[in-house]
Amino acid sequence: QVQLVESGGGLVQAGGSLRLSCAASARILSIYIMAWYRQAPGKQREVVATVTGGGTTNYADSVRGRFTISGYSAQSTVYLQMDSLKPEDTAVHYCRIRAGRTDYWGQGTQVSVSS
Repeated sequence: QVQLVESGGGLVQAGGSLRLSCAASARILSIYIMAWYRQAPGKQREVVATVTGGGTTNYADSVRGRFTISGYSAQSTVYLQMDSLKPEDTAVHYCRIRAGRTDYWGQGTQVSVSS
């Protein structure tokens, strides 16, 4: 069973930066889309950014211009560069890779931003 392993979360002051990484334990073929989601306490999980196998990116309005997603299908890895972090970005962040009819999810990594 392929697993997604995330890293890079942590505690940072407002205005700081973090880079999240997500790597598959084995190569995933026919990747359709890679994405990052987040879930803050008491809130529903929401999509943060997506990148297709062809390289098209999309961002939530709340992070556009501050976050950058990069996906590498051949390596089955996806990154999220987060700059100008705000306290409202505090959440558990999850990566997701969809290939064919299969969804792979990471276990989540905590991002905490202090004011």
